[in-house]
Amino acid sequence: MEQKLTNIWKDWRLHAIVLIIVVLTEFIGTHSFTVGPGVVLLLPMLYAIIIGLALFFTPLIKEKQAKNAEPLIILGVTLLIAKIGVVIGPSLPEIIAAGPALLLQEFGNLGTIFIALPVAVLLGLKREAIGMTHSVAREPNVGLIMDKYGFHSPEGRGVMAIYIFGTVFGAVFMGLISGFLATITPLSPLSFAMASGIGSGSMMAAASGSLVAAFPSMESDILAFAGASNLLSLSTGLYMSIFIGLPLTEKMYQLLTREKKTTKKTEEV
Repeated sequence: MEQKLTNIWKDWRLHAIVLIIVVLTEFIGTHSFTVGPGVVLLLPMLYAIIIGLALFFTPLIKEKQAKNAEPLIILGVTLLIAKIGVVIGPSLPEIIAAGPALLLQEFGNLGTIFIALPVAVLLGLKREAIGMTHSVAREPNVGLIMDKYGFHSPEGRGVMAIYIFGTVFGAVFMGLISGFLATITPLSPLSFAMASGIGSGSMMAAASGSLVAAFPSMESDILAFAGASNLLSLSTGLYMSIFIGLPLTEKMYQLLTREKKTTKKTEEV
């Protein structure tokens, strides 16, 4: 383990590329454009993700750099969580006042079932749809599906597909959609801050970053609510999936596929 850490810190190519990307994206700065009544914010984090992804397909980034970058992401998110922990302190009264909303926001993650599952079945997906739509498919949910169905099961393939897609594009999507929705709807920015805490540090960082850029005067409250929400999602999200999300997805899948089969038989007759 120590040897691996030493190799990471000595990987000058990786650190040089990261430094150049950071300087370049900070130089570009934050830009925004309007879409109807809403505002889409383009943050340096978004540029960094896109540039880093593009460089992965060039000779500049080899497999060694890609592997070494993985633990550094965790380190970066850890620093962010530490900052959020410090910010939460002064905002603790507001967080306590919003207690029921914070506790109930976990039910919002079940929206993937009611919205995405019918679409997945309509598109012709089989049991892969269960793994894809029972949750936001972060690490605990991947473990749950692997334990219940196995890695090579259709459900396992489904959850891994969404996990990979979310890892690559999740932060980009959350960063764009949170700022846009917060400026186009009459809802409080704090509600979007709570919604950004889905159990993924990178997605929460992207979403809360957009919200802070749109509402700079509420920075401390936004970060505090996002951090508290993310912590709750990490601690309770798995149990929500075990006892509600996954059984509900199974039941809905059975109902949807049964209805689809019935419709098909009727058409044949």
